[in-house]
Amino acid sequence: MVAGGRSLTEAMSPVVRPRWSGLPPPRHLAQPQVARAVATICFNHRYRRPLPLRRRRGSPMAAAGGHDAAAGPALSRSASIDRIPAEARRILHRLAGELWGADVDPAALAVSQLKGALTNEVFRVTWPGGEGDPRKVLVRIYGQGVDVFFDRADEVRTFECMSRHGQGPRLLGRFPQGRVEEFINARTLSAPDLRDQEISALIARKLREFHELDMPGPKDVSLWQRLRRWLEEARGRCSAEECKEFRLDSLGGEIAELEKALSAVDQGVVFCHNDLQYGNIMIYEETRQVTLIDYEYASFNPVAFDIANHFCEFAADYHTATPHVMDFTKYPDMDEQRRFIQTYLGSSGENPSDTEVETLLDSVAKYTLASQLFWGLWGIVSGHVNKNIDFEYKEYARQRFNQYWHTKPRILLKACNPTC
Repeated sequence: MVAGGRSLTEAMSPVVRPRWSGLPPPRHLAQPQVARAVATICFNHRYRRPLPLRRRRGSPMAAAGGHDAAAGPALSRSASIDRIPAEARRILHRLAGELWGADVDPAALAVSQLKGALTNEVFRVTWPGGEGDPRKVLVRIYGQGVDVFFDRADEVRTFECMSRHGQGPRLLGRFPQGRVEEFINARTLSAPDLRDQEISALIARKLREFHELDMPGPKDVSLWQRLRRWLEEARGRCSAEECKEFRLDSLGGEIAELEKALSAVDQGVVFCHNDLQYGNIMIYEETRQVTLIDYEYASFNPVAFDIANHFCEFAADYHTATPHVMDFTKYPDMDEQRRFIQTYLGSSGENPSDTEVETLLDSVAKYTLASQLFWGLWGIVSGHVNKNIDFEYKEYARQRFNQYWHTKPRILLKACNPTC
């Protein structure tokens, strides 16, 4: 994660967004010092109101972290504002006055929970306003115990740094259990969107732009250290029966074998998103610009890992009746993979050679193994620590591990014998 050596005071300073030439393309307990920052508000002096967008074929637009209604229910109306912690409600009340000069009755606020989040609880909060003048923010409540996955203070600094780069929403306020963010008035992608050629090309170009950001901090690969740390967390929390079921005692050797096998692969270390599932990608329909959100797992890693992880997410649909079920037959075929990588490599203005494309394709295939272990371990640990999200983490982990064991012989055999 990116620390950048900044103090807490600097991390809480107002976020200033750079100017845009067009519309802005915009899976935890807090660290102790962050937890003391109760009801802190950070915002620009002039709030950028979300711009209205064209609806997509009559289906309602979803909010940040939400989902297109055509692919299944996304919003669940909360009974009351009581779902939001008191410290967050105080921030909301102050935001109303600072941003719009309004004194709003908390009981009048409309609170809707956005479905599909696997790490946090996410709510859209809407102020009463005139027609065509929606006043909305996003309230993110951190998942229980997920500080085992990343450093929250680092994640907040990354969030603010991304905002300064003109990426994603602005931070409006922090409270011990979460934060208040700018509402992005764009559509969150659905699972089928990943297969749309136009949208896939937009994602490829945006990912290349993301990878080229000048982010502070050490440029060291975090993947292998993170896998080992999560494995220790899983071993420490699982029963002997669970450890045997998930073959945890053998995974240390698997991680070491993968690291050795992939050490000869072109690393191309960049600042990676590491969680590029469809729910973390939003699109402005009018401008056809996309933005990447939720940087909790972001860190420096090989390019091939980020793309491999994105390809693995083609198998997921988190808005079905069984959101934990993965269908790996939906992994992109070779034509889809090649188009994505050609667009990614070519977005810098140069035409990639066939050798460059095939080399990255080969690297991506190998890093899918690391992605399966990554999210398999995440699922096991989450099942033990995150009790406020309705998701079958253990079953999800089983599928990711099964896919690892199923594909490893073919992928690594090919790595040892390219003629296979």
